[in-house]
Amino acid sequence: MNSKQISKILVIAACTASLGACAGLSNRENDAMIGTAVGGVAGAVVTGGSTVGTVGGAVVGGVVGNEVGKKKDNR
Repeated sequence: MNSKQISKILVIAACTASLGACAGLSNRENDAMIGTAVGGVAGAVVTGGSTVGTVGGAVVGGVVGNEVGKKKDNR
């Protein structure tokens, strides 16, 4: 096993372990978190990995996710 494979395994393990922290979140908090992650990835892809694009995408995704979650919570 090389170091890249070990790193991937550790990242997957950390992500899996952190999913338990999401159990008590409201729809708003959960959707904001998902929106931030998706927006960050989308911003990175669109801008070729630029830091500004990644952060900008994360901010926009978080705001959109927050609004979607707010509407779910108010139902």
